[in-house]
Amino acid sequence: MLPTTLNPSTPPPTDATYSRSTFSLMAALDNHSPSLEILVRKPEELSLWTGPPFQNGQPNVKLDKVNCLNAKFSDNGSLLMVVKSNSVISIYDCKNAKEIRSFEVPNHVASALSPCGTYLQTFQKPSGPQDKNVTLWKTETGDIVYQHSQKNLTKTNWPSIQFSSDEATACRVATNEVQFFDAGDFSKGFINRLRVPGVVSAELSSSPASHVAAFVPESKGVPASVQLFACENASQGQPVARRSFFRCSTTQLKWNHGSTGLLILVQSDVDKTNQSYYGESKLYYLTTDGVHEGLVPLRKEGPIHDAQWSYSGLEFAVVYGFMPAKATLFDKKCNPLLELGTGPYNTIRWNPKGKFLCLAGFGNLPGEMVFWDYIEKKQLGATKAEWSVTSEWSPDGCYFMTATTAPRLQVDNGIKIFHYNGSLYFKKMFDKLYQADWKPESPSKFGDITELIKSLDSVKLEDKKPSGQGSKPTQASAKAPSANPTAQKPAAYRPPHAKTAAVIQAQLLGESSTESLSKNALRNKKKREKQKEKKAAADASS
Repeated sequence: MLPTTLNPSTPPPTDATYSRSTFSLMAALDNHSPSLEILVRKPEELSLWTGPPFQNGQPNVKLDKVNCLNAKFSDNGSLLMVVKSNSVISIYDCKNAKEIRSFEVPNHVASALSPCGTYLQTFQKPSGPQDKNVTLWKTETGDIVYQHSQKNLTKTNWPSIQFSSDEATACRVATNEVQFFDAGDFSKGFINRLRVPGVVSAELSSSPASHVAAFVPESKGVPASVQLFACENASQGQPVARRSFFRCSTTQLKWNHGSTGLLILVQSDVDKTNQSYYGESKLYYLTTDGVHEGLVPLRKEGPIHDAQWSYSGLEFAVVYGFMPAKATLFDKKCNPLLELGTGPYNTIRWNPKGKFLCLAGFGNLPGEMVFWDYIEKKQLGATKAEWSVTSEWSPDGCYFMTATTAPRLQVDNGIKIFHYNGSLYFKKMFDKLYQADWKPESPSKFGDITELIKSLDSVKLEDKKPSGQGSKPTQASAKAPSANPTAQKPAAYRPPHAKTAAVIQAQLLGESSTESLSKNALRNKKKREKQKEKKAAADASS
């Protein structure tokens, strides 16, 4: 694969002529578009790759062997947070891969960057009940701008302070209320509060930050509920939409882009119908205009495996039901748009440029992946990525990366990158791999996905030269695989006592089993037949 940029002063190669399609792809990728980058974290160190496309089939290394225990990009991809030890956190500028700030945080437990990288939020192990162990730092100056105390750390309450995607709004959940801040000046403290008795978690709509969803669990016979509030009228405490439900242990709240709809995945630890060992799950849909406040109409019984909004926020997809699971696309009015069939699936990944999606089965499933063009309503391809732990589309929408990582899996760690249609583009194995992430970029920074795909397809066709045009070594290497016989799958193991099972079954059923008998069995069988003949002759003569 060719590099993404060319030096105009460098003469073109003479050993191979670049096709027009190759230049068109490079022009499409280099037309004020940022290069793709991949964060790769191995034991105690990380690297930052540039690409794809990769030059000579291998990635270029932008940042290599940085001491690291954990790492995370800001949502806009401008900064990289690197946890170097239990007390040192470094911030890197992603443009030049240079360290710009370092923070000393004793007893560090968790940390997170705000979406635009303006703030760093840290959680420290508390030394006392009133210890202000959550700190908000300004990454540019290293100053502390806000602190508060928090007893425990869970997935639902971290990050403690939530930001909208543009960092115009910030909020946090306190006892029986949601507090709102001026994200530009935290010295004011909270400037508004929303009273919600019993609230344990909330989800702020990110783009725009117009609404907030609050979850109140079951208590003393009162059902659990999710309520939607308008942030502008938060002090009035009147929800614009509400849904109550029994048998609720946890919830996942998922806003769409545009902040008009919320998917609520409700899960209970116990399934009273005894159909599932993993409990019961239901999917609800609430809209901020109050038009829809009920269940998503699913056409198969069973658990909800995954539910994801598209990047446009105009449709969502759900994988649901007992295996083989069913996958359905819905519009934002909760009407079915497209059935994606059934299969061993539990994961949906929408392409950030819109047009494509990947339907896959990871975890304890065999790793089958199906790629769809949901606008044209056709399947593009299918492949497998066994033992994958993470999976995501590239920001430009042309590639799909899966990774097998520790500690989930301790063997066969590695990275696979596929084209948009499922064909394998790159594969690299590691002795131990802990993390593989794309650097976030806004999809709008890249060209139209249709033009990029056309150029990419043309390059792949040009790479496949007709027979007779390549050099002799190339032709010889092309013929070599055909000389090898097709590999056969190894036979399944059969225990010793099972070797005679077919013989015994044939004897019981009175069937012929001469072909499956061993030499000793045939010899014994002939002896028995001769003895029967002798006995029959003796009986006849008497």
